[in-house]
Amino acid sequence: MARLLVCALSAAFALAAFPAGAAEKVKIGFISTLSGPNGVTGKEMLDGFKLGITDAHGKFGGRDVDLVTGDDQGKPDVGVEVARKLLDKDKVELVTGVVLSNILLAVSNVVLPKHVILISLNAGASDLAGRECSPYFFNVSFQNDSVPEAMGANLQEKGLKHVYLLAPNYAAGRDMLNGFKRTYKGSIVGEVYTQMNQLDFAAELSAIQAAKPEAVFIFYPGSMGINFIRQYAEWGLKAQIPLYATTFTMDQTLLPAMGNDAIGIMNSGFWSESLDNPENRVFVERFEAEFKRIPSAFAATAYDGARLIDAAMRATGGRIDSADAFRKALEAAKFASVRGHFRFNTNHFPIQDYYLFQVEKGPSGELVDTMRERIFSNRPDSYVSECKMK
Repeated sequence: MARLLVCALSAAFALAAFPAGAAEKVKIGFISTLSGPNGVTGKEMLDGFKLGITDAHGKFGGRDVDLVTGDDQGKPDVGVEVARKLLDKDKVELVTGVVLSNILLAVSNVVLPKHVILISLNAGASDLAGRECSPYFFNVSFQNDSVPEAMGANLQEKGLKHVYLLAPNYAAGRDMLNGFKRTYKGSIVGEVYTQMNQLDFAAELSAIQAAKPEAVFIFYPGSMGINFIRQYAEWGLKAQIPLYATTFTMDQTLLPAMGNDAIGIMNSGFWSESLDNPENRVFVERFEAEFKRIPSAFAATAYDGARLIDAAMRATGGRIDSADAFRKALEAAKFASVRGHFRFNTNHFPIQDYYLFQVEKGPSGELVDTMRERIFSNRPDSYVSECKMK
C-alpha cells in the first residue's frame, strides 16, 4: 500500500511539474495579409510557415500545432482586431506572421503589453529594433534599413555620384530609404514617397527623365513593384538609367508577372533561391515540390521562423506558458537556417549576411535571382545601440 501511495504521489508531482497544456496542442496565431494588393505575399509567408510545420512532423517541441490564421487585409486597424481575437477568443499562446511594418507596429501595441511572444516573419520596423524594443518581440527576417544599407554601400563602392530614390509612404518605405542614405554618401537628386498601393508612376517617371540621375533605387513590394518595373521599361528608362532595388521588389512573388522587364536588375538582400548551402537547397526543393513554384524570401523567413519556434520549444520540453522562460529559449535556440549564417542580436533582430543579386533566366527559362557577391558579413542592424532591453 505504501509503495502504491509513493507511485501515485510521484505521478501527481510529475503532472504538476509538466502541466497538461504542455501535452496538448500548442495554439499559434498567424496574422498575415491574405487579401488585397499584398495578399500574394501573405500567402507566400503562410505557405512557408506551414511547410516548416510539416517538416517538423506537425509538432513544435513534441506538441501538435494548431495554427489559427487571421487576415489583416493590409490595414492596421483590421490587424489590431485580428490580434485581439487571437488573444481573447482563440487563446493563442504565441503570435507570428505580419507582412507590413505599419501593421506590425499596431499589432505590437496589442500583443506585447500582455507579455505574449510576438515573432515577426517579415516586417522589421526600426522602432522595434531601437527605442521600443521589447523582450517579448523577435524578428526572424531583417530590420528594414539593413537591406538597402547593403545596396547603398555597393553603389558607393562603385563610385556612383547621383542617385534618385523612390518608395511608398509608410513605415517600411521610409526605413528603406533612410537605410540607403546611411551608407551611400553621394548626391540624392530626388527622394520621392508615393502613395501606398499606387500603380501609375507616369509623373514619377517623367521627373526621373528630367533629373537624369546616374541610377535609380527603389523599394516597391507587391503589385507596386510589378507596375513600376513594367512602366520603367515601357518608358525606355531601363536602357538609359540603371535601376537598383531590394529583394522585396525582385522576388518570386513578382518576377513571373514582370517577365523580361526584370532581367538584369540588381538588388540587395539576405536570401534568394540561389544561395548555395545544404539547408537552402533542401528547402527550395521541398517548396517547389509542394507548391509547384520557386519560393521567395517571404517563404524562406517564415520557414526559418517555424524552425526557430520548434527549436525553442524542444529546449523547454514543449512548454510555452512562461513568456520569460520561452524568450530565453528563443534567444539561445540553434536551428539550421536556410540563410546559412544567422543569430539574434541583443535587440532580438538578426545578425546575418547581405548580398548583391541579379535577375537572370534560369536553365529552364524561368527568372531567378542569382547571387553575384557578398556585400556584408555578420551585419548587425543600425538601431541595436538604442535598444535598452528591459
